[in-house]
Amino acid sequence: MRDFQIYEIKQSVFENNDREADKLRTELKKEKTFLLNLMSSPGSGKTTTLLRTIDGLMGKHSMGIMEADIDSDVDAKTIAETGVRTIQLHTGGMCHLDAGMTRQGLEEMGTEGLDLVVLENVGNLVCPAEFDTGAVKNAMILSVPEGHDKPLKYPLMFSVCDALIINKIDVLPYFDFDMDKVIGFSRRRNPNIQIFPISAKTGEGVEAWCDWLSEQVSAWNG
Repeated sequence: MRDFQIYEIKQSVFENNDREADKLRTELKKEKTFLLNLMSSPGSGKTTTLLRTIDGLMGKHSMGIMEADIDSDVDAKTIAETGVRTIQLHTGGMCHLDAGMTRQGLEEMGTEGLDLVVLENVGNLVCPAEFDTGAVKNAMILSVPEGHDKPLKYPLMFSVCDALIINKIDVLPYFDFDMDKVIGFSRRRNPNIQIFPISAKTGEGVEAWCDWLSEQVSAWNG
């Protein structure tokens, strides 16, 4: 029997996507366009939070929104009513977007005149966290009804996000949700994560989130 050698391959299986994502970020920097990748579970309040964000940043930034779903155009129709440039992306059954898909969306929508684009990623806490979309920053929404243990169950999502929005704080009295625990669990995964408790329904806490996002956009495009 012939001898054989064993090689350890330590390159990321996502290497091609990572390279494309870095290229996209470089192009966005030249264009002075900030791309935010917004992730969460279905029903966490992404679209309502986006509506509040659009309202809070109106007059400060020119925005575009890319709505990614497996199917339907419900969210895109809702966002388009604000007058913000909007495009619906259908993933054909895929549970995430990668850098190539994000690039296609940006090219179809057009980024000319936009200093902020938000990608509302497909709703789940697993697949979207694994793929670099080329975004400048990643943010996620965790809603109170989902529970405070999610950073323990979905560590990668909390590790890759720069900001955590804790939504639906208006219903805190009705759920067994420990704010101190979720903050502690999140910072155990990511010590630098910025945390914003909000109610997209009432508007509570949204100003702090909008101020942080505006600062990030200005720093990137400055």
